[in-house]
Amino acid sequence: MMTNDDTISVGQYLAARLVQCGGSHAFGVPGDFTLSLLDELLSVNEHSDDRLTWIGSSNELNAAYAADGFARVGRTIASVVTTYGVGELSAINGIAGAFAEDVPVISIVGMPATGALGSGALLHHSLLDGDHEHFVRAFREVTAAQAVLTVETATAEIDRVLAVALTSSKPVYLGVPTDVAVARVSAAGLAEPIRARGSEPGALAAFERALGQRFAGEVAVTVLAGPRIHRRGVEGRVAALADLPGVRIASQVGSKAVIDEDHPASLGTYMGAITQTERARRAVDEADLLVMVGTVVSDFTTGFFTQAFDPTAAVELALDHARIGYAVYPEVRLDDALEVLARVTAAAGFAPAEAIDVPDLAVPAPAADAAVLDHAIFWHELQGWLPRETTVVAEAGTSFYGALDLRLPERSDLLGQPVWSSIGYTIPAMLGAGLARRDRRPVLIIGDGAAQLTVQELGQVFYHGLAPVILLIDNAGYTVERMIQSPEAVYQDIVPWNWRLIPAALGGARVRVLDATTAGELRSALEAASSAPDDAVFVRVQLPRDDAPRLLVELTQRLATRPTESVKELA
Repeated sequence: MMTNDDTISVGQYLAARLVQCGGSHAFGVPGDFTLSLLDELLSVNEHSDDRLTWIGSSNELNAAYAADGFARVGRTIASVVTTYGVGELSAINGIAGAFAEDVPVISIVGMPATGALGSGALLHHSLLDGDHEHFVRAFREVTAAQAVLTVETATAEIDRVLAVALTSSKPVYLGVPTDVAVARVSAAGLAEPIRARGSEPGALAAFERALGQRFAGEVAVTVLAGPRIHRRGVEGRVAALADLPGVRIASQVGSKAVIDEDHPASLGTYMGAITQTERARRAVDEADLLVMVGTVVSDFTTGFFTQAFDPTAAVELALDHARIGYAVYPEVRLDDALEVLARVTAAAGFAPAEAIDVPDLAVPAPAADAAVLDHAIFWHELQGWLPRETTVVAEAGTSFYGALDLRLPERSDLLGQPVWSSIGYTIPAMLGAGLARRDRRPVLIIGDGAAQLTVQELGQVFYHGLAPVILLIDNAGYTVERMIQSPEAVYQDIVPWNWRLIPAALGGARVRVLDATTAGELRSALEAASSAPDDAVFVRVQLPRDDAPRLLVELTQRLATRPTESVKELA
């Protein structure tokens, strides 16, 4: 048992802080500059349930994706540990995605010793110019805080940087030289937990008064719920809003099913002009009182800027501020602002709002068993099969935009990367998600092109005893790009693989491998998955090359027909 007078290594201090902040898992790949650091990180409470758990990855990019998935689904932080230069640069795409989508991933880099850094030694993994800050500078662009630790500053800088991650829900960077990792420091600071910065009381009170005035005379409120809700783990508060009279709630693409999609207050998923139903779209676009909660306004979240509502006229509850029209209330945190919204809404005394029905996925009549699979049949069958409490993991493009039209079962989640949209993200993210929520069976939907980027991480999925259902859409190439432009171009093709051999090659001893080319085969495969909940199931789903889900067709048509306009809007 440590006392305040005890000393521990810097690596041990960092591990203890990570676990205190909820970051129970570290993902990564070892390298020569990380070995001492890893020994220290993993030596804290090594026989205890509150130790830091190491998850080795096939490469550093996969490790960053896996940490991202763990943090998203666990509503916490996660860390990725890489070596200097070659390792951290391999991970930087994953860190950039976490930055774009507000995920607090802690990038921990094992660095050369302090003396070597200071002297400009010409080391391996460097650019051989004596400048050892190249990579720190690169990470400044995609992290909210950075520090290269010294013995004197280590504990204070660890605490500062982790506090930024908790407060901002953004990735941060910690460089740990080999000599600093093993240096002894006081453990006294561990007695005081690190917390996210709270709301400024005066600003919060002013916001509540102004919000009450804004609600005066209104008869209903429409809430547009965005993905940043998940970064604060406040889904329950949003769900509670749905039970108040006069409230309707629409989700953005990154927060699908934030409330039960069968709830009378649910408007489903909003995407501007390509929202599934016109009534749901109008409920958002024409709302007299619109409250944007944790929203992201970007091209894909608005159906390529086809939203008709005016964000500047709305009430906005952001991660770190609130806004009513042009009046900004800084240092009002999202969780506190939601409590204010609930109180003001309840006090408004609204009458119950008319429910707007969002239909199930529109499909033709049920297909005969012999019917050749297409996207309409595939998504219909998946809709009917999905069990409760499922984490649906959907790859960028075909899979994600197909999943958006699903009505997710109760207490389920959709994991994807709608803003950064880096293909290959979902296999490692599924690993992280499965470790964060072992009570939920992941269902992964991914295309063949994306899978070829990161498929090796299935080895870690199987090794750690996860039992996902993997639906591999085999349609011979890059569907999204084909739909945008030049479908016959050689660069749209991928090398064909024998997908049936992949699970066994990656160590999947208990993986049921199935093919589905017809409706009947798909039904049988899904039934087999239900009958074997403790086994991983890998289904190769053969779909036509030039077919796609509804939303993707509409989205890519806008991309294909308005490239110049799209660029201008993005600028």
